[in-house]
Amino acid sequence: MGKKTYKLRYLPLFSEDLEEKLLYIAEKLQNPQAANELLDAVEKSIVERLLDAEKFEEYHSIKERAYPYYRIYVKNFVIYYVVISGGESEAIMEVRRFLYAGQNREDII
Repeated sequence: MGKKTYKLRYLPLFSEDLEEKLLYIAEKLQNPQAANELLDAVEKSIVERLLDAEKFEEYHSIKERAYPYYRIYVKNFVIYYVVISGGESEAIMEVRRFLYAGQNREDII
């Protein structure tokens, strides 16, 4: 049996979350360099996790879910994703949310 490969998929909600945070940092805080650095770190972290998306601890939530959530910590933010199995050797890593680490997650995800 070979190693499982993961295809990457982003939900529109993740893109909205990310854009909102990047615009806030770039425009409201007037720090476009920090926004660019955050974007680079997010992209790098997701690509690295894509190599073995299920290797990490699941996020335990009080809500019943069809797929368990996983987390990636990037600076003061958390990326949430699920893995949707497509068989023994293939699956989809679906990136769903990008939240500030201090946000109340249970009401959002």
